[in-house]
Amino acid sequence: MTSAPRPLEGVRVVEFSHMVMGPTCGLILADLGADVVKVEPAPGGDKTRRLPGSGAGYFGTYNRNKRSISVNLKSVEGLKFATHLVRESDVLIENFGVGVLDRLGLGYDAMQEINPSLVYCALKGFLSGPYEQRAALDEVVQMMGGLAYMTGPEGCPLRAGASVNDVMGGLFGVIAIQAALWERQRTGKGTFVRAGLFENNMFLVAQHMVQYRQTGVPAAPMPERVSAWAVYDVFETADGEKIFVGVVSDKQWSQFCKVFGLDDLLQDAELQTNAQRVARRDAFMPRLRDLFGGQGLSQAATNCGRVGLPFAPILRPDQLFDDPHVNHTGATVEVTLSNGVRTQVPTLPFEYGGTRPSLYRDLPQIGEHNDAVARELGYSDEALERLRPSLGSAATVKME
Repeated sequence: MTSAPRPLEGVRVVEFSHMVMGPTCGLILADLGADVVKVEPAPGGDKTRRLPGSGAGYFGTYNRNKRSISVNLKSVEGLKFATHLVRESDVLIENFGVGVLDRLGLGYDAMQEINPSLVYCALKGFLSGPYEQRAALDEVVQMMGGLAYMTGPEGCPLRAGASVNDVMGGLFGVIAIQAALWERQRTGKGTFVRAGLFENNMFLVAQHMVQYRQTGVPAAPMPERVSAWAVYDVFETADGEKIFVGVVSDKQWSQFCKVFGLDDLLQDAELQTNAQRVARRDAFMPRLRDLFGGQGLSQAATNCGRVGLPFAPILRPDQLFDDPHVNHTGATVEVTLSNGVRTQVPTLPFEYGGTRPSLYRDLPQIGEHNDAVARELGYSDEALERLRPSLGSAATVKME
């Protein structure tokens, strides 16, 4: 564990969350130094600790640098404990279904009464409008919001290969929280902020919406699109690997032709501008595919790198563990998963004061910080004993 700037040190956050959107929001605040207390249901904890398949990486990715308390919010003492914690906090994050925390007595109106300076962030499927009460998932909003249509080939909508709306939705929650904390410095009052999955998805596809208004032609799915650039493709190499190469300017076209020995294409009067090349792709793309098909991946990458062309080998996520840039100091932190495995996890994708946000607290066990948080809130030994039946005991839950 290393030391790095913690600009949000001194800010306490209560996180009522599960899955990805809420935990992402809490993770970013925690990495920036906020004391994020994750409230898990007692005794089993956050269900994402035990998700199989594509959900197996959720907890390990989005919950470092947090403390965990496990509470039965349906018990009198448990709800009192949670309410006391909110009273002493700066920020509350929640991403449960519409009305869940309200029914427990932990909604915005009730919490604002006991803590007028609280910034309350609700992360939901939809913001204000006809769909506000609907349940949503990342997949739901990708399907109804045009992203799945844009990702797959015509007639085969395909969800993006990562939880893009959940992660970005959590990020927009952080932006709103930080704005509210800044405003609180002037007014002394907290406020209610929300971020929505569907609205996040709209933000992602906005360029395609505007493209239609600009051109009068609906945007085609990415596999079927007319690219803005003549060379913006994946090529198969002689060793059975694949490489993406982009040529996005006339200067890069010149560099591309020279490094790959395509002087005749460079001199062709009908290929001098990008617009000309887009119009005549069918005339030269078979030749480019043959060219890359005669070179190994290493040779093709070396040629592209020599003249500064944008290029990338096509890798699986598991192969990133061997990437030298991923293994550069500060690009990842190492956490301990519930199965005991130590693994690298990417840090936040920015530098602050010349360093990346670091790890200062490993993934928490369920309820690991029950006693510590209770004592910080002023619970005596006697009061803590009365509270214990409403708390889960600290335990490591292994993946199933």
